[in-house]
Amino acid sequence: MDGVPAPVAPMLAAEGPLPVGSGWAYETKWDGFRCCMRVGPNGTTRLTSRLGNEITMVYPDMQGVMTDALDGQAAVLDGELVALAPDGRPDFHLMQFRHQRGPTTELLRAAPVTYIAFDLLQLGDEVLLDAHYARRRELLTDLPLTNPRVAVPRHFTAEDIDPTELLAFVEEQRLEGLVAKRLASRYHPGRRSRDWIKRPITKTQDVVVGGWRPGRGNRSGRVGGLLLGAHDHDGHLHYIGDVGTGFTERALDELLDLLTPLARPASPFHDEVPADHRRGALWVAPTLVGQVVYRQFTTDHRLRHTAWRGLRHDVRPEQVTRDDLT
Repeated sequence: MDGVPAPVAPMLAAEGPLPVGSGWAYETKWDGFRCCMRVGPNGTTRLTSRLGNEITMVYPDMQGVMTDALDGQAAVLDGELVALAPDGRPDFHLMQFRHQRGPTTELLRAAPVTYIAFDLLQLGDEVLLDAHYARRRELLTDLPLTNPRVAVPRHFTAEDIDPTELLAFVEEQRLEGLVAKRLASRYHPGRRSRDWIKRPITKTQDVVVGGWRPGRGNRSGRVGGLLLGAHDHDGHLHYIGDVGTGFTERALDELLDLLTPLARPASPFHDEVPADHRRGALWVAPTLVGQVVYRQFTTDHRLRHTAWRGLRHDVRPEQVTRDDLT
């Protein structure tokens, strides 16, 4: 046996105003794919997605990246797989391109990934789920990392910097946002907890694709726009708007291939789609999850000024919910 520990379901952050005070730490919010990294005493490395799927074979370049730092100890880490653009910032589109089964040598070269480790859940035989965040982070920071494919980003406390100034710096650098973490909190596997508060700079919304409109002009024969939904707490899928911009050429080809076999005769939405939005629409089974950026949500629960970010491979359709839908 390789002694690789069992995976741990990720703890999730609640969204809200940035808390301020001596009991909090602040970290950059990374724009990639959440990943539990599990390492055996012999260095064997296994990766598990947010949904609990085994993705080790998708990222062979992550094999053994923690071997030197752990020096024969088993470990479980929580973090984010990111693909970095030439300017050093996370590139979500590049990460989507990289997230392919059976990656080729060319893909590994063109889109290398980095594991951003931000929590340590087990070290050796010690399970750290009940340890305070401050201790887990100290143990993580003390690991002697040597592989450039792994990074432990700096975290800050109110003693280090004014959190509002840090948020302004993150916005200036065009990063995704901040996550505040309570220093005395334990790790809550699989739960969304207000011990972690995320404060995104960019407004994003996970969406379920329920239909699409064929394109015109230079998009003839391709996807022109997508009809989007989210679930209420009773599980009903509500229409929340559409998106027709932000698609790369690769995304347009991929979406057409994925949507075509999902065709269905009627709308999957619980409520009625406005006539001007459903005109010419082709309905699909609501199984694809994506993400959009947007400027605002209207009082009638519609997205405005949307742009497509890409598919979400780590979120199930039923997990796409909004509290304001009834």
